[in-house]
Amino acid sequence: MKVAVFAGSFDPLTLGHMDLIKRGSQLFDQLAVAVMVNVSKNPIFTIEERVQQIKEAVVPYDNVSVITANELTVNLMDRMGADYLLRGLRNENDFQYERDIAAMNQHLDNQVETIFMLADPKYQHLSSSLLKEVARFGGDVSAYLPGQIAKQLTEKLRRD
Repeated sequence: MKVAVFAGSFDPLTLGHMDLIKRGSQLFDQLAVAVMVNVSKNPIFTIEERVQQIKEAVVPYDNVSVITANELTVNLMDRMGADYLLRGLRNENDFQYERDIAAMNQHLDNQVETIFMLADPKYQHLSSSLLKEVARFGGDVSAYLPGQIAKQLTEKLRRD
């Protein structure tokens, strides 16, 4: 059985993430979307909110689950019996960053195979950080966010 993990902070989940989830669900028997803690980021949504958002968005995919973890991704993968780590690449900067992470993961656990998928061109300019910044200043980002996430993001930013 091919089990993969798609790890990230997903703050917020974007249509770019959803494109990778859809494509990954077609490649693997099981795909776990892992909402991870990233100590270098200051999230807008709580982990519980992000998990709920993702669960609502992945309903169409029977082989996709949503989990949380606060540990090394390779340790999570070992506990789950996953051999594949799914990562998206939008540009050259992503490649350099992800290449280094893949090398470290290989050092930590040589059973981990990182699978890179190129972002759909219509999402290559997107990042959760960019969308949060635009939304913070009143820009409409709803075309890039699934479900009710744009509305939830606007409400969160109004409270801050």
